[in-house]
Amino acid sequence: MRYAVMVPTETGRAADPEWMAEYARHVEACGFESIVAVEHAVVVTDYASRYPYDRSGRMELADTCPIPDPLELLTFLAASTTTLGLATGVLVLPNHHPVVLAKRLATLDRLSGGRLRVAAGVGWMREEVEACGTDFSTRGRRTDESIDVLRALWADSAPAGADFDGEFFSFTGAMSYPKPVRAGGVPLHIGGHSAAAARRAGRRGDGFQPLGLRGEDLAGALTTMRTAAREAGRDPGALEVTLGHAVTLIDQGRAEKLAAAGADRIVLAGSGARDLDRQKDELSACAARLGLKAGL
Repeated sequence: MRYAVMVPTETGRAADPEWMAEYARHVEACGFESIVAVEHAVVVTDYASRYPYDRSGRMELADTCPIPDPLELLTFLAASTTTLGLATGVLVLPNHHPVVLAKRLATLDRLSGGRLRVAAGVGWMREEVEACGTDFSTRGRRTDESIDVLRALWADSAPAGADFDGEFFSFTGAMSYPKPVRAGGVPLHIGGHSAAAARRAGRRGDGFQPLGLRGEDLAGALTTMRTAAREAGRDPGALEVTLGHAVTLIDQGRAEKLAAAGADRIVLAGSGARDLDRQKDELSACAARLGLKAGL
């Protein structure tokens, strides 16, 4: 089992360089696999969209909470650490032009020594997606096409370059360097709670991060993912599954239950404490419970 830790955005300290650098170094020292950064390009005041992961329909972050760009934040944290994995969770793919994004992701992956993992989704906040210039109703098709564009630009297509002709994007003879460290490109996992997200993970993803699903709903989503993978001629056993839990509650027993449910990785969310020492103590205690090194 691999254990990742969410950037504690809810503390309001995610854009504080000293706070975040020390936090990430402690995550690394405790033996966690990676640190995960969320994305919202904008939060529209009084949004009408329903947040799907809370009964209230509202996300827990205040509209004015600092939410740094995840790739810029991960670049900063790459320079503050040495081995810690760097991940998004979840990058709203329709907000980005994939040709530009391919270069940004490959550059970060290359400069960090191949430490990047991307969990991407279609986004739930209509107002945000539309502010970024995308028709909300097309975001699923656009996401599928964006994944194909990323993979085309990351592939070794020299000397002719990469060609692509889709509904939203097209190019001929495109050369995008540097390439990611791994031959298959940056690992792309799909985050979401819908059947469409599960199918997308099976058809195009390197993994699936089901959000807000438990019990029969989780089992059904994983079945949908595996079926889609087999229908696409892919090995469903090669796709990683990432589930979530809390830093302060996870223990070996709970981790074993998540493993039995299909998890290969657990992303842990903190308590929201603004005090850095308390955050570090919670991480140390968690690492000790899980047997990650000795817990610091």
